[in-house]
Amino acid sequence: MTISGIDAHIYFDKYPCRLPVWWGYFGEVGVKPDQPNISGKKVVLRIEKRFNRVEKILAKLFRAPKEIRRPLDAKNSMLWQLCDGSRTFQEICEILDSLYHEDIAPVINRTAAGINLLKEKNLMTVLDHEFSGKWDIEAGITPINQTLEALDSELGISVEEE
Repeated sequence: MTISGIDAHIYFDKYPCRLPVWWGYFGEVGVKPDQPNISGKKVVLRIEKRFNRVEKILAKLFRAPKEIRRPLDAKNSMLWQLCDGSRTFQEICEILDSLYHEDIAPVINRTAAGINLLKEKNLMTVLDHEFSGKWDIEAGITPINQTLEALDSELGISVEEE
């Protein structure tokens, strides 16, 4: 199935790929494509907060959390899982269109918007070639430049697809 107009998009023949960030699964399995390494569960991202000296003092005083937990909705969770650098933009659009139909229409614009939002937050990039494995993109891996504490098991976040 070819989506009309996709060959004119700037991401045509590009490979969206997530950048190093700790992420895991939560919630129940939703819609799930017949694709390897796609759980159908929602995704949560964990990002260490960076404080300057004054902010560190205030954070300690007010017991502020040391990390941001960013849960993604079902469609963005699916997008996150699909963007492993092995699928082209058009393949991702076709999968999302087959799963969500008119809920994601127009699929090209909505998919590109999701990718762009993640790019703005330095969580994703778009490659010219298939991802070669230069960095870790798997669930549950803390990036080298971050320090995250162990996760409380009561939160219901796992790093296994199950």
